[in-house]
Amino acid sequence: MTQETTERVSRTRQVMRFYALVDSGDAPAMAALFAPDAVYRRPGYGPRTGPAGLLHFYTQERTIREGGHVIERVVESGDDVAVFGAFHGVLHDGNPVDLEFADYFGFAHDGLFARRDTYFFAPLA
Repeated sequence: MTQETTERVSRTRQVMRFYALVDSGDAPAMAALFAPDAVYRRPGYGPRTGPAGLLHFYTQERTIREGGHVIERVVESGDDVAVFGAFHGVLHDGNPVDLEFADYFGFAHDGLFARRDTYFFAPLA
């Protein structure tokens, strides 16, 4: 296996680990996957920066109480990984949530996430 192939596999593994940690509710371990200056952008929220910003979002602001991601496709190019999938869960108010999403992950040189952008497939109002 070449170093490039190994790096791609480890990037995919890092992304899949991210979703497993989110789905299990392990926000501290999930936040540790992000570089100190990483930026997370998500519709409806301002940018969150670094592990502390991610941890605050996932423990204080996220409207989802629980659920799971179903990854349908992962596309890699250099230091970038795109993920397409669905999420099925329950909001804090008890209502179910089922949606399709796409995530972009950019990697820092140390293998941590430098950036994540989330996009939801939703009709315009």
